[in-house]
Amino acid sequence: MLCPDDSHGGRVMMRPTEDSAVHKKAAEKQRKELEAIKPFRLVKYLSVSSLVVVLVSTVVMSSIIARGVKNIVLRKSEEYASLVAENLNHQVFYQFTLPTLITEGEIRLRKKNQYKRLDRVVRNTIHGFSVEKVNIYDRQQILTYSTESEGVGTKGHLGDVFQKALEGATVSVFEGGRAFIGFEWPWGNRIHRLKTYIPMWVERPMTWKRGKVLGVFEIIQDISSDYETIFRFQWLVLGSFTVFVGVLVVALSLIAKRADRIIERRALERKRLEEKLHRAEHLATLGEMIASVSHEIKNPLGIIKSTAQLMRNRMSDEKNTRLASIIVEEAERLNGIVTEFLDFARPKEPEFSICDVADVLKKALQTFESALEGKNIRLETDLRGGIVLADQMLLYRAFFNLISNAFQAMEEKGGILSVKTDHIGINGTGYLEVTIRDTGVGIPKEVQEKIFRPFFTTKERGTGLGLAIARTIIDEHEGEIFVESEEGKGTVVRVRIPALKKED
Repeated sequence: MLCPDDSHGGRVMMRPTEDSAVHKKAAEKQRKELEAIKPFRLVKYLSVSSLVVVLVSTVVMSSIIARGVKNIVLRKSEEYASLVAENLNHQVFYQFTLPTLITEGEIRLRKKNQYKRLDRVVRNTIHGFSVEKVNIYDRQQILTYSTESEGVGTKGHLGDVFQKALEGATVSVFEGGRAFIGFEWPWGNRIHRLKTYIPMWVERPMTWKRGKVLGVFEIIQDISSDYETIFRFQWLVLGSFTVFVGVLVVALSLIAKRADRIIERRALERKRLEEKLHRAEHLATLGEMIASVSHEIKNPLGIIKSTAQLMRNRMSDEKNTRLASIIVEEAERLNGIVTEFLDFARPKEPEFSICDVADVLKKALQTFESALEGKNIRLETDLRGGIVLADQMLLYRAFFNLISNAFQAMEEKGGILSVKTDHIGINGTGYLEVTIRDTGVGIPKEVQEKIFRPFFTTKERGTGLGLAIARTIIDEHEGEIFVESEEGKGTVVRVRIPALKKED
């Protein structure tokens, strides 16, 4: 479709098409304008940044808390090992050392009976305690006893911790997986042990003072279960807060996105109204000029027409009569063009009433029935009743102009003219949509932006006011008109008018 012109004659040549660079510049300008009307984008970025900072802070705090809990676990385990060692020292001295010295005169753990006796005392003492292994070293750091017999009799390599223990201090060494900012990874070493070195001394009855240091106890505790609990708690806190922050981020993003859409829609609506106001002001100025010129033309044109009619009636010569008839016909055609100019310059005030758009379309299509028969144009209709509040005559004129353009687009090669109505809903508002589709020559892209401009036409005959008048009428009915076209494949025109609800 849509040959953008009117069918009343006259010649208005097409203006030069704009350079493609201008279109790109305009599109880029519009994109930047849309970007500028998204104030919630900054809010979204600030919110996300704040949540990331909170998440990082949570990780650090969780790490600090976990480290504190681990230190408490280590301290409690060390105190536990000291308690075990004191009890063990007491039991070994009174149940093994003294009895052995009294009965055998010396302690030699190479003797099986002494080793078994010591082993029995140690195991009975640590029974019920959470101790994985007990080692006893003499002052020369020789392993003289172990609950696991491997390595007994060999020299240890304990370094400074052994020396400190000989001097009476209690020293602990932790063995476990490495951590990053307090977090241990699931795939790391999951075995955690605490080795506590405590001096083994001679008991002095009836006093709290310790006697000579005979060797060193090595108490080994498996604290993996405690660390596993801390580990799970740590990742539970981090995981829970990560999910919480993620939900907040998604919620804020959705809210900001929705707010951006609302503001963008309102900004576009405001821009559309501003353009509409600007167009109305421009058309008003143009209309005043057209009305003034049309009046100046209309009066002399009426005199020319009436004079030509009088001459035609008085002439007997057939040739002169025919010339006079041509003058009358052309005067009538020019009078129609001037009348259309006046209609555009001073549009009729709509007289709204309830009407059925399907009836208006049927009346407009009846005008083209005879013309369709000889042009190889097939008409397809799907007209469902649609009640709107409108000026029936103005609406008829708008649809007549649109159908006329579709007809002219297929006049040479024929095709299919389809007229359809449907009910749609947009943002909670009901609309009656009229779709006029043709399979004609289509509209070039560079022309599509100009087709609603007054006096713009691509045809040799036509005022270029048909589409401008149709758009003005649709605007007066608070409707919208959209054009989709591809050169060589046809055009689709959609007109949307607010529909009346049944209760209305």
